[in-house]
Amino acid sequence: MAHIILLGDSIFDNGVYVPGGPDVVKQLRQTLPSGWSASLLAVDGAVTRSVAAQMTRVPADATHLVLSVGGNDALGASHLLSSSVRSVGEGVLLLADAQDRFARDYEDMLETVLSVELPTTVCTIYDTPPSAPQHRIIKAALSLFNDRITRAAFSRGLPLIDLRLICNEEGDYANPIEPSVQGGAKMARAIAGLLAGTGETQAWSVVAARSG
Repeated sequence: MAHIILLGDSIFDNGVYVPGGPDVVKQLRQTLPSGWSASLLAVDGAVTRSVAAQMTRVPADATHLVLSVGGNDALGASHLLSSSVRSVGEGVLLLADAQDRFARDYEDMLETVLSVELPTTVCTIYDTPPSAPQHRIIKAALSLFNDRITRAAFSRGLPLIDLRLICNEEGDYANPIEPSVQGGAKMARAIAGLLAGTGETQAWSVVAARSG
């Protein structure tokens, strides 16, 4: 039987943000076919470099890994958005430096995850809700980090779930950066649809075939 492991940050480890409601892993268990199971190794507050420690706890019976991380890395670089620069080009270079640092950390982390040789699915960082302060600025800045995630996934032929397309309503967020019960349910259906073929639409997912 299949055993799905959730890795990463509070996108999956959202229990504290949905008091009285099921967290993502509970919703996933309820969505999976009979006989399938899911475990949570993701930790609220984790960054890409934290995932290596999570990998040491992957159980022997794990069959699939699902990874959602990067939002806290982006949050750690958010101070750059208020930096004073002399030109737009200088500002873009500041963001490009942050993007390059994230890319190195993400690539190193992903190699560690793939070293266990289990089918692995990665997720993008979702946007903030439209009502959040500086929504347009944050959405544009996050695209730089998501570009590195998608490149890392596609260059390795890994399935990718685009959380930006899934969590696209105000009600999907418990706060500007954490998923609500509604958002968690959407993610659970997306994961089950991709990995277990439960029939959920896959317009939000891409399975890349690596060439060469």
